[in-house]
Amino acid sequence: MSPLNIKNNHHKKYLAWFLDMMAAEKGAADNTLAAYRRDINQFFAMTGVDVEQISSEDVAFYVGKMGEKAFAPKTQARKLSALREFCRFLFSEKILKDNPTANILTPKQEKPLPKFLTPLQICQLIKQAQNHKSIPVKRIGVMIQLMFATGLRVSELVSLPENAINYDKLQLNVRGKGSKERLIPISQSAKDAVLEYTNKSRDKFIAKGKKSPWLFPSKTAADGHITRDAFFKELKKLAAECGFDIRLISPHTLRHSFATNLINHQADLRSVQKMLGHENVATTEIYTHITSQKLMETVKQKHPLQHLKI
Repeated sequence: MSPLNIKNNHHKKYLAWFLDMMAAEKGAADNTLAAYRRDINQFFAMTGVDVEQISSEDVAFYVGKMGEKAFAPKTQARKLSALREFCRFLFSEKILKDNPTANILTPKQEKPLPKFLTPLQICQLIKQAQNHKSIPVKRIGVMIQLMFATGLRVSELVSLPENAINYDKLQLNVRGKGSKERLIPISQSAKDAVLEYTNKSRDKFIAKGKKSPWLFPSKTAADGHITRDAFFKELKKLAAECGFDIRLISPHTLRHSFATNLINHQADLRSVQKMLGHENVATTEIYTHITSQKLMETVKQKHPLQHLKI
């Protein structure tokens, strides 16, 4: 391997060819090309290797150096992806005899655990909406209650038909991804909130003399129902009024809160999967990780031997 401080700009000619190819054949954007240039130049700066002599050992050395410098796994993965593209190009142009990145593994990226609210925080949001003078904000409170009761995706929530709820059976019929239908049980309190809204307020969101098929109609939205953006904006306002960190609040937070609350109360994983409309139970298992993490934190804080020196 060449010394790290070697002054060798030989690679820049090939890098220019590579970037031209990425722009012409793959339509790479200017920002993408700039990132490729930075990442690939960094590889040569850190390894000092000659462009025509790149080996898998050089790539492994580079990955190790990124780890030593505490680059985030996501950053490492991006830089390695840029180098892979460049080495594929060099191999295809017969500048390299083989592809030195072929057997290099991408650093494992941990998926962040979903953010969620406690039932008490959800109650705060709902009460804040109920006590509001604004009828649109009161309606957002009903939507929050329904979302926390059913775990709907926000796209499913805003586009619910008026007849989606079977009030006698306490069931919600929702058409999810891929037009697949699923039945979700709803609580008595959620049913009561929706009924009160439909009896007292729903007509205020429909133009005079008109009808709407939507549970949450809108006079102005192109689709005829409240939009996801409108719901999100009102949700953030409510969260701010409750003193919550609005960076942690999103419609998906409510869905995560629904699932986490069920898992924390020993709900069957397959049942939660069906209610959420997940294709694969592995997607639902992320919520057991939240519970496991919460349990570990509780043990650390509460275990009677935690602070005992043995």
